[in-house]
Amino acid sequence: MIKNYDESSPRAETRTIKPCPRLEGEIILPGDKSISHRAVILNSLARGKAEIDNFAPGGDCLSTVRCLKALGVKIGRKGSRDSPTLSVSGTGEDGLKEASNVLDAENSATTMRLLGGLLASQPFLSVITGDASLRNRPMGRLIEPLRLMGAEIWGRGRDSFAPLVIKGKKLRGIDFTLPVPSAQIKSAILLAGLFARGNTVLHQTILSRDHTERMLKQMGASLESQGNSISLLPLSSPLVPLNLRVPGDISSAAYFLVAAAIHPNARIVIRGCGINPTRTGIIDILLAMGAKLKIDNKRLEAGEPLADIVVESSELKGIEVGGDIIPRLIDEIPVLAVASCVAKGKTVIKDAGELRVKESDRIATVAGELSRLGAKIEPLPDGMVIYGGRPLSGTEVDSHFDHRLAMSLAVAGLVAKGETTIENAQVAQISYPAFWQTLLAATSKEPT
Repeated sequence: MIKNYDESSPRAETRTIKPCPRLEGEIILPGDKSISHRAVILNSLARGKAEIDNFAPGGDCLSTVRCLKALGVKIGRKGSRDSPTLSVSGTGEDGLKEASNVLDAENSATTMRLLGGLLASQPFLSVITGDASLRNRPMGRLIEPLRLMGAEIWGRGRDSFAPLVIKGKKLRGIDFTLPVPSAQIKSAILLAGLFARGNTVLHQTILSRDHTERMLKQMGASLESQGNSISLLPLSSPLVPLNLRVPGDISSAAYFLVAAAIHPNARIVIRGCGINPTRTGIIDILLAMGAKLKIDNKRLEAGEPLADIVVESSELKGIEVGGDIIPRLIDEIPVLAVASCVAKGKTVIKDAGELRVKESDRIATVAGELSRLGAKIEPLPDGMVIYGGRPLSGTEVDSHFDHRLAMSLAVAGLVAKGETTIENAQVAQISYPAFWQTLLAATSKEPT
C-alpha cells in the first residue's frame, strides 16, 4: 500500500509504503530505455522518416531527444505520456548541425557517451555537460578509444569527467579491446566507426548488451558479430529508417518480478517484456534462487526478443552471483539485493565494482539504506554479502537521488513491518515515471 503523496505534483519528494495483503496485476511496462536511446539516435542518422512506438518516457531518454533536436533533428511526439510515439526525420546525407549552445545530458550517461562517440565524427564543435551526478561519472573510458580513432576530445579533471569538449573531425577505424564490459562505450565507438575511414573491430572480454549491434544490422549497416568480436565497416550510404515498437524494459520489470517473488500472496503478469539474452540475468538469478517464474508468448520485434512473464510468491534461497552474468544484470542489482534480504541463507554478489560509479555508489547506498530497514549486509569492494531471512522493519530511508535505489526501497517496503518512508522518491521518473501509480494499482487488490 502506498500513501501520503500528491498525484498531481511532480515535485512530491516522499512516498510512504507499507505491506499490502495481496499483490496482483497485469503490468504494461514503459519502453526499454537502452533500446529507446539507440532507436532515436540511429534513426536521426537515417535517410527518411521512422516512427518509434512505446518510446521510453523517462528523463534520460528525453535528454537524448532534446540533444538531438539541438543538433537539427526533427522529432515529433504523439500518444500518451507513459507510452509516447516519436516521429523522427533522419538527417541522411545532410548530417547533423552544430548546436548553438551547450548540450545538456542531465542525468543520462547513455546520452553523453553515445552522443560523445557520434559527435567526435561530425565536422563541428560540441560541448556536452550534465547534472552534478553525471559530471562525476568516469568519462576517461570514453575519451581514450575515441582519441585512438583520431578524435579531438577533452574533459574536466585531466580528461576524466564531463563537461566534454569535442572538436569533430574525420576519424579512422581501430582494433580495440574493451577494458570493461560497457555497452555504452561499445556503442559510442560503433557510432564513431560509422563515419570513420576503414574497419572498426571491437573485442569484448565479457559480452554486454547488444541492442546497438542488432539495430545497426536491421538498418543496413555492414556489421558482423562473431563470438566476442564485432566488425563494422563505415557507412557507404545513410542508414535505412527503422519503424519499431520498443519492447517493455526488463530493468523496469525487475521491481515487479522481485516484488511478486518475495511477497507472501502475489501473482504478477508482465506483458511484452524484452528478453534480450544480454539483459536477462535477473530472470536467470531469480530462477536459480527458486522463484516461481514462467516465460510465455515469446516473439520478435525489430530483431529484439520479447515475451510475457508470470511470477508468483516464492521461497527464495541465497546464492552466489558473479562473473560473466554481472553485465547482464548490473542495473538490477539494487532490487536483487532486496530479494536477497528476504531469501533464506547467504547471498554473495561480487565482480560488480561498476556499481561504485553509477548514479550513486550503489554498493554503499544499497547496503546502507537496506541496513536501516534491518537487513544484515556487508559491503565488499566489488559487491556485498547479504544475510537473508531477517525481518525488515519500516523506517525513513533515502534514494540518494538514484532512481533504481528509490524503486528498490519501495519493493522492500512491501514486505517490511510498518511504514517505510522514502525521501527523494521523485527520481523514479528518470527511468519509470509511472512506477508509483503502477505499484499502487498492484497493491490495491483484496486478499484472496
